[in-house]
Amino acid sequence: MLIGGKVGLRARHEEDAPILRAELYNDVVNGSRADGRPWRPIAPGSKDPRLVVDETEHGNVPFSVVELEGGTLVGVANLWGIDTHNRSAHVGLGLLPSWRGKGYGTDVVATLCHYGFVVRGLHRLQIETLSDNTAMLRSAERNGFVREGVLRSSAWVLGGFLDEVLLGLLAEEWEPDAKG
Repeated sequence: MLIGGKVGLRARHEEDAPILRAELYNDVVNGSRADGRPWRPIAPGSKDPRLVVDETEHGNVPFSVVELEGGTLVGVANLWGIDTHNRSAHVGLGLLPSWRGKGYGTDVVATLCHYGFVVRGLHRLQIETLSDNTAMLRSAERNGFVREGVLRSSAWVLGGFLDEVLLGLLAEEWEPDAKG
């Protein structure tokens, strides 16, 4: 397990799936905002592609996020779109609603940066998030990510287009304890 200040990032366990499905993915609003694809219901007992871990897929590393104090599942995180030639990847996370606003997002981003830069030897990490996702923007910027641009009206979310903000962080800019 990767250990952050408040969270641990560990492998996805089978018992995580029902909690994540119920609290994170079955919510149409959260699901629509978190995924570039249209929301759709997933039947109980079926293999939800958002939760299935493909051990042969090396370009995506999914984690379950647990709080360190009691080991409670608080969300998901992943390093995706890993490009080993250009040594870059994208950062993503989703916290269960009851765990938002408590500083866990900032710690998840910091822990993913450690994984990307130290463990994987990557050169660049990137985040794309909706322009109104102030929590993710704050978590990224507290970890040193720099706003590099805006993708205007690039995300169709619940009947309207939203801008996406593109943020980047290079290995040489990363300060492991810059969670301020």
